[in-house]
Amino acid sequence: MWAFTRTSRSSVRSLKTFCRKYSQTTVNDSSLSPKTNIFKTFALSTTFLTVGFAVGFVLANKEESTKSTIPLKDLKPLVYASNDRVQYALSKIVAIVGEDNITTSENEIKTHSEDPSKFVRAREGERPYAVVYPTSIEEVSKIVKICYDSSIPIIPYSGGTSIEGHYIPTRKGISIDVSKMNKILEIHEDDLDVVVQPGVEWGHLNEELEPYGLIYGPDPAPGALIGGILGTNASGTNAVKYGAAKDNVLSLKVVLADGTIIKTRQRPRKSSNGYNLTNLFVGSEGTLGIIVEATLKLHIKPKNEVITLMNFKEIGDASKAVSELFKTGISCNAVEFMDNKQMNAVVEMGSGGDRKWYPDYLLLMKISAVDDNSLNSIINKVQKIGENNNAFNFQVAKDEEDKEDIWRVRKTLLWNSLSWAKKFKPNAMVLPTDVCVPMSKLPELITKTMDKLDKADLLATAAGHAGDGNVHVLVIFEPEQVKEAHRIINEMSLMAVELEGTVSGEHGIGISEKREFLERELGTETIDLMRSIKFALDKKGILNPDHIFKIDPTETRHPFDDPK
Repeated sequence: MWAFTRTSRSSVRSLKTFCRKYSQTTVNDSSLSPKTNIFKTFALSTTFLTVGFAVGFVLANKEESTKSTIPLKDLKPLVYASNDRVQYALSKIVAIVGEDNITTSENEIKTHSEDPSKFVRAREGERPYAVVYPTSIEEVSKIVKICYDSSIPIIPYSGGTSIEGHYIPTRKGISIDVSKMNKILEIHEDDLDVVVQPGVEWGHLNEELEPYGLIYGPDPAPGALIGGILGTNASGTNAVKYGAAKDNVLSLKVVLADGTIIKTRQRPRKSSNGYNLTNLFVGSEGTLGIIVEATLKLHIKPKNEVITLMNFKEIGDASKAVSELFKTGISCNAVEFMDNKQMNAVVEMGSGGDRKWYPDYLLLMKISAVDDNSLNSIINKVQKIGENNNAFNFQVAKDEEDKEDIWRVRKTLLWNSLSWAKKFKPNAMVLPTDVCVPMSKLPELITKTMDKLDKADLLATAAGHAGDGNVHVLVIFEPEQVKEAHRIINEMSLMAVELEGTVSGEHGIGISEKREFLERELGTETIDLMRSIKFALDKKGILNPDHIFKIDPTETRHPFDDPK
């Protein structure tokens, strides 16, 4: 009985109709011979038997679809709208946003089809039909509903600073760019929160918060917008103090795949109100919904903040110093690491200004306290910990200009590394990476990776967030070395997993090579559960298809296949 109640309503109705029809049919037995009567009875029994098998088949299939997870093999290939259907939908979208807010220009299509690294980009025939710039939540909702009704893929686009292919289309579709939704709606100074649209740039937000003495904690790439920061759960150098995007958001408004608008919760700092829907969407990379408004946590801007730096000859000593800092209970606003090759590039390129730099491992720390006495006490403790671990060249920067000069070396390391590499490899290209391991495993990961790169005749520099074990290795290579570069980066990702870490600390997955290693890290069942959540919210698979994990068993895309 339990199984029967789970069949589809249409199947039940069909069965009831069939039974009613034959139960009400009268047969004149006197007009039938015994042989005919037996045949009639047999035929009727066979028919009921056939229907029984059919219902059993339906029930069995229904039972399969009620599993908690969805293995890739159980899915059918995705089918999306034809070109004619897309063009009709675009005509309806123009009526919503106006001709000035939709474009098919080749330049805009290209911008929305490749990321800054140039390694993750749409293949020929995968670029979006158009880029749409909505200006309100209602417009986003209407656009999404049109796309859902027509089975048109949607690619959410924010600031375009990600390097893992988060906004790269794989099924043509329509790119929805939220950059024109760029208003700071409400600043609640007393509550330490702010309500913003997804197109607000985090640096601009902090400028507007300056008069209030407040800041938004995460500091990812310059130019990153709130929508993308939340979509990828980005963080930055301040993560050791403030955490990632998920730790700095209170509530979201989200447009779901069918155009429904939801609010995940209210503004209080804590809530025990059921499912944590807010963090379901943070880090989902636009595959579950489009973030159209966010209420963000704010923090008091640190006062009396200084930057300290110290060098080490051995990476192990630097790692031990960081561990002792945390064990001592010293709270740092940032703890950054740059390896000896990165610092050699700084020295050779003269990119560090007038300051004396050394080509050795470097730790940079932001430290603050409520008053000068407390601050000086912390500085002395940091210096002592450094000396106990063979540090040298301990310096403290207190004035703003001095601090900016030091931090600029950290923030410009990508471009500095590339400029340095071109001295040795004129056609040098750079491939950034992002993995995260427990802090104690960081020296092993970096040392083994650098050894592999040296043996492969590839240049590389390393830097990262020593306070949370997140490292970025910049692999520098000539065009003909691209396969070797990717091979070693893949080995680095697998090594991170073996060291109980993750293939991505803050960049996200997108359609990069990390997609292939996520299952190694989390297990097949976990990815199958993610797939189940995806299709529960997006039954047609239109939201950023193919990102994070596969949703089509026939898809064979490799992110670095030549798209030409």
